[in-house]
Amino acid sequence: MTTALVGVLGLSTASRAADPVKSGRPTKRAAPARKTAPQPPKRRVIVIDPGHGGQDPGAIGVSGFYEKNVVMTGARELARQLTATGRYRPVFTRNGDTYIPLRDRVARARTAKAELFISVHADSHPDRWTRGASVYTLSEGASDREAAALAAKENKSDIIAGVDFRDKTADVTSILIDLSQRDTINQSRTFAAMLIDSLAHGGIGLLARSHRHAGFAVLTAPDTPAVLLEMGYLSNPQDERLLIQAAHLRRLSGAVVDAVDRYFASRPPDVEPPSVSPPPPRAPARPSPAASKKA
Repeated sequence: MTTALVGVLGLSTASRAADPVKSGRPTKRAAPARKTAPQPPKRRVIVIDPGHGGQDPGAIGVSGFYEKNVVMTGARELARQLTATGRYRPVFTRNGDTYIPLRDRVARARTAKAELFISVHADSHPDRWTRGASVYTLSEGASDREAAALAAKENKSDIIAGVDFRDKTADVTSILIDLSQRDTINQSRTFAAMLIDSLAHGGIGLLARSHRHAGFAVLTAPDTPAVLLEMGYLSNPQDERLLIQAAHLRRLSGAVVDAVDRYFASRPPDVEPPSVSPPPPRAPARPSPAASKKA
């Protein structure tokens, strides 16, 4: 190409030399950006506490069923349904027929970093006609006593979610624990209200005044919302009959899962969980009668 033609085309020798195509020089292409693997969805840790166990049978039903066996069957069905959603990781305070001290149950929940604690029971009542499910949360008076007991401990580290109180005065420690526990109680009551509503809509019979307050030791973790679910009364023939039926336990557990979903929907997770269809339900094992084991 002549200099004149270059001028006519509006090119210059410099620009021509810089043209990588015309100069025949290979170009350096930027390496493609690596795709970041999607983060797995966060599964909420739900601690399930089947009451009693081991040498402590709990209530004994009118037909001889032990509470410790009935609640374990119900707890396993609840865990199955929670796992099936893909959104939750259930953790048991006891996996077999063993006795776990009440304070150890709370400690196990805190070690697992539980975001919700559900203690499962099936009590008895002096009036055999009393029946229906109910939900307990920690009473204010019990909260005050627990805060005082925690504040009095010599080792004050990690009382509340990793907070170290060792350099705090006794008064400051007591106030901080009390504030934390009151917030936890409020969250517990929020979940309890949702649970009672889900049980009612799920066709589960409820006790009069179905939301109650008491000083249960298993509800006293200062930083874990907790409820105690009384599935019904083994002292009532109708309740006992229901509590050993797989279909009833599936329905009851489904209502609990619905309440758990509603509770965490109001507390968005760090990573949005996927929508996972649960597998077909599998009937839980039927608890064995324990009438022959009565003392």
